[in-house]
Amino acid sequence: MTNNFDLSNKIAIVTGGSRGLGREMVLAFAKAGADVVIASRKLDACQKVAKEVEALGRRALPLAAHVGKWSDNDALADAAYKHFGRVDILVNNAGMSPLAPSLSETSEELFDKVIDINFKGPFRLSSLVGEKMMAGEGGVIINLSSTASVLPMPHTIPYGGAKAAINSMTVALAKAFGPKVRVNCICPGPFLTDVSTAWRDDKAAQQRLGLKRFGKPQEIVGTALYLASDASSYVTGQVIRVDGGSW
Repeated sequence: MTNNFDLSNKIAIVTGGSRGLGREMVLAFAKAGADVVIASRKLDACQKVAKEVEALGRRALPLAAHVGKWSDNDALADAAYKHFGRVDILVNNAGMSPLAPSLSETSEELFDKVIDINFKGPFRLSSLVGEKMMAGEGGVIINLSSTASVLPMPHTIPYGGAKAAINSMTVALAKAFGPKVRVNCICPGPFLTDVSTAWRDDKAAQQRLGLKRFGKPQEIVGTALYLASDASSYVTGQVIRVDGGSW
């Protein structure tokens, strides 16, 4: 069974790969044998993780990219293919979930930024890479959604709406790119990453979860490796919740 999770000589792109869940997936893929393109807005942060990947004996390409910008996604895809020649795994992990003071005080700029990063970017990058995968040997696309997409709350409407679009896009792209490309989605609940400072001590929220605790970043790895590898060879168009049991 161990060989089913082997990613030897695979090429992966992970957006938002310099910290949090993205960094955990980058390192897990490298440990499983993959070379990784690490993308985020801050090049120095990507370079730091790239050194960790190289210390594991794998190749790494750190790239600065703002996934909310159409042109940055084009440049990211071009650079990955120019450097490695192909892409086998794409993980659309980059995202943001800023809160506005109220519904009516949600600025147009903030609304557009949330949609751009959480939906427009993954759509563009998946379209570019997915079509190249179809023309080549195939591949895997993994989108990152959020339980905000299936548990709507008033304070997360733009974010939850963008992530609901990711859920829908996952199914549509699985149909568009199948059978050579599998497209699935991880729908995380509350994880204790560096952006969780506002709610990490919310004991009541923890008690509402089936497991009565928030997730540790490394706990995303099992699902990511499953979807990236041949272990999930008959799985596509699925949204898998990794949320500690949110109801």
